[in-house]
Amino acid sequence: MARGIDYGGMMHRSMVRLIADVLAQVAAEGLQGEHHFFITFDTRDSGVEMADWLRERYPEEMTIVIQHWFENLEISDEGFRITLNFGNSPEPLYIPFDALRTFVDPSVEFGLRFENHEEEEDESDEEDESEASGADEPNSGAEVVSLDKWRK
Repeated sequence: MARGIDYGGMMHRSMVRLIADVLAQVAAEGLQGEHHFFITFDTRDSGVEMADWLRERYPEEMTIVIQHWFENLEISDEGFRITLNFGNSPEPLYIPFDALRTFVDPSVEFGLRFENHEEEEDESDEEDESEASGADEPNSGAEVVSLDKWRK
């Protein structure tokens, strides 16, 4: 049976492209005005490259801040590389876009949350198998992140 239009997948790819474009602009021009980013990612993702001591300290999830000091920001279709300062120790990171969980720019109250796409597929498969009834709400795989915890 045809599954129809994959709105969730399309929205996910659009959000990843948006973040890639933002980071590419920052790589080319630097951070403008008060812009800065909180980016949370899944450190268990097989594509994440980080120092062993950081992985030990953040075994599941890590939030980085791109604000005052960063170097070597490079963006590809699959993810981005960046060097950040951890306790006066520059550490290179590679973060695949598929590992992203949240992207927040508190200066303009903008935020995205990425849901685990595999979990969503598993849930929809279970729903299909059980022949769930009722109205299906579109699930884009994204939601707006509350910015209250970053407000001054």
